[in-house]
Amino acid sequence: MSTFAIDQFPVAHDVDVAVCGGGPAGLCAAVAAAESGANTLLIERYGFLGGMMTAGLVNPFMSYWAGKEQINKGVFQRMIDYMRKANAYGTRPDAKTAFDPEVAKLVLDRLALDAGVQLRFHSTVCAAQVSDGRVERILLQSKSGFEAVTARVFVDCTGDADLAFYAVATIEKGRPEDGLCQPMTANFRMAGVDEKRMPTRDEINALYDAARDAGEVENPRENVLWFYTTRPGEIHFNTTRVVRLDATSALDLTAAELESRRQISQMIQFLVAKVPGFENAYLTAVPAQIGIRESRRVIGDYVLTAEDVLAARKFEDGIARGSYPVDIHSPTGGGTVIKRLPPGEAYDIPYRCLCPLGFDNLLIGGRPISSDHAAHSSHRVMPIAACNGEAAGLAAAMSVRGSTDIRGIEVAALRQT
Repeated sequence: MSTFAIDQFPVAHDVDVAVCGGGPAGLCAAVAAAESGANTLLIERYGFLGGMMTAGLVNPFMSYWAGKEQINKGVFQRMIDYMRKANAYGTRPDAKTAFDPEVAKLVLDRLALDAGVQLRFHSTVCAAQVSDGRVERILLQSKSGFEAVTARVFVDCTGDADLAFYAVATIEKGRPEDGLCQPMTANFRMAGVDEKRMPTRDEINALYDAARDAGEVENPRENVLWFYTTRPGEIHFNTTRVVRLDATSALDLTAAELESRRQISQMIQFLVAKVPGFENAYLTAVPAQIGIRESRRVIGDYVLTAEDVLAARKFEDGIARGSYPVDIHSPTGGGTVIKRLPPGEAYDIPYRCLCPLGFDNLLIGGRPISSDHAAHSSHRVMPIAACNGEAAGLAAAMSVRGSTDIRGIEVAALRQT
C-alpha cells in the first residue's frame, strides 16, 4: 500500500504536523502541536470531534487518579475545564466523571480552534506514500474527491492505526494465541427512569440472569453495566457485547453494528418489562458507531507489557502515566479479567512506545501505541490515550522545530513540558 501513487492527486494541505483522528488522543495531539508553534492540521472522518467520547458514546471517563494524585492532566484537563464551564461535566455526585457528549461536540471545537488548529472534517485517510522510512504524503477521501496532505511529521491517532496500516508499519492485532480482540460494545441511554425506585446492581443482575435463562435476552455479557449521566432520570448502559469480530473489517463492523442494536432492543424490552423504575423509560441515544476496545497495535521501539503495568514500572523516557487496571473483556463470550495495580501506584508509558519501527516522521497516539494485548487493556482508556496523544503532538512539533527526526528530539525536554 505504500507504493500507491498518490502524487498524482492535488495537495490540499501542506503543514508542519498532520494529525489523523480527532478523538481524545488526536485532539490533544493537535492542540499540543499547534500551541508549540507548529502549523497543524487535524483530520477527522466525522463532522465533530471526540471520537469514542462522542461518536462512540463511551462514558464516563475512567479514573485518572492514582490514589489521591491526579495523574492525567495537561490538555485532557483543559477538555474537562471546557466541558465543566459549559455545565456538561461532573454535574451530579453520582456522576463525577460523566460528561454530556452533545455539549462536548460544541466545546471541543472551541478548544481546537482556540489553540490555532486547522480542522478538516468528513475526511478519511485511505493511502500513504512512504520512502526511506518517511511518510511523504497521505491521501484523503472526502466529498471533494481524493486529495493529498504533505507534512513534516504525521501523527496517527485514528484508534485503529489506519495510517500506520496504510504505511505498512509493523502491526499486531488481538491476543497472541488466536488473534481475537476484546469485544465491541454499543453503549445506549434511557431517560424517564425513576432513579429512586431502581433496584441495587445485584438485584438488576439477578433479574438479568433470569431473563437470559428464560431466553428473553441473548447477550454474552455476564452482568448489566450502567452509569448515571449528567441528566437526572437518564441511565447510561455499557452492556452489549459483540465477540469474535474484527473492527478493521468492514463486513465484520457491519455485522457488529447490527448485532449490537439487536442486543440493545432486547435490553430495552427487558428493562421496561422487568426492572422497577424503568416502566416509563425510553431510549434517548445510540452511538454513531459501535465502541471499539481493541484492534491494531503498532509495534514500536519498546513494547509495553502487562508486567510493566502491574509492577507500576517507571521509565526514563516516560511521557504519560496510567493507573487503570488490566481489564480484559472476554474475546469469546462472558467473563472479564481484572488485575489491579498496587494501591496508589501508576505506571509510565515510554516515549519509545509512540515511535513505530522503521519510521522517522510518524508517531502513534491513543490506544494503538506499542504494547502487548494485556497492557493494551489498561492504557486503552480515554484519559491515558489523551495524554500519550498530547506527548505525540508535542514531540511532532519539537521534531519540526529542531529539524530532526522523531528520535532526535530531546526527550528530557518533552517530559518536562
